[in-house]
Amino acid sequence: MTDTLTTDTAPDAPLVLGSHTFRSRLIVGTGKYATYELMQECLAASEAEVITVAVRRERLVDSEGRNILDFIDLERFTILPNTAGCFAADDAVRVARMGREILQNVGNPGADWVKIEVLGDKRTLLPDPVATLAATEQLVADGFQVLCYTTDDPITAKRLKEAGATSVMPAGSPIGSGQGILNPNNLRICLEYLKEDDPDYPVIVDAGVGTASDVSVAMELGCDGVLLNTGIAGARDALMMAHAMKLACRAGRYASLAGRIPKKLYATASSPEQGVVSPSHA
Repeated sequence: MTDTLTTDTAPDAPLVLGSHTFRSRLIVGTGKYATYELMQECLAASEAEVITVAVRRERLVDSEGRNILDFIDLERFTILPNTAGCFAADDAVRVARMGREILQNVGNPGADWVKIEVLGDKRTLLPDPVATLAATEQLVADGFQVLCYTTDDPITAKRLKEAGATSVMPAGSPIGSGQGILNPNNLRICLEYLKEDDPDYPVIVDAGVGTASDVSVAMELGCDGVLLNTGIAGARDALMMAHAMKLACRAGRYASLAGRIPKKLYATASSPEQGVVSPSHA
């Protein structure tokens, strides 16, 4: 399954995240797949260059004793370690440092950054804004490039950027919910606040994506990328959905760059009105 318009030929700048530069604006996770082999296929089909891995030690090895890193091409993918499952700032900082050590040992360039997640409770999996800010401040001071999973609250987003976050990543909707972009207006305000003094500051929608149209909506709003996992891994045909998400990310980005037409109350003829043959000459 291929398409002729690729990221190599598209009129677009690369995605810059701190010291890292990528062509693809889609970031995908590695969890919830039926098998590691299926995960491999989907990662390749997505054409993502960045993939997230939960770095808590029990997550790296499955019930059969197989290490997930053995199924990831570490030469091809930059690993974005994440602190999934942490509910306190200190725990997230500890896990981030663990991830740095693991990736340094395998020589992956993702050792210098982290996707920070500090959750408020297990029911909603919504981020704890106070703990997220505290963890961000600690990790920035520790030399990390920090990508922050947060809510779509513009004030929190602005404070995370001020704390030194490399990228702020507001949720489209709760993790794994598949509800898509629930509050596009809040995302618009986040984009305005985060980019008002730096138009190139990267804002990435993270969480809640259910299908390809959700990705396109996020990109059309002006976001710089989308991070997703369950939308692919939980699909009836995960491999086909990986292709769909890849194409949706490109389509939404191109549409954002192209500029949509304004919405109007009444119709506007698409054919020219000049030179129309009058009824008397028909």
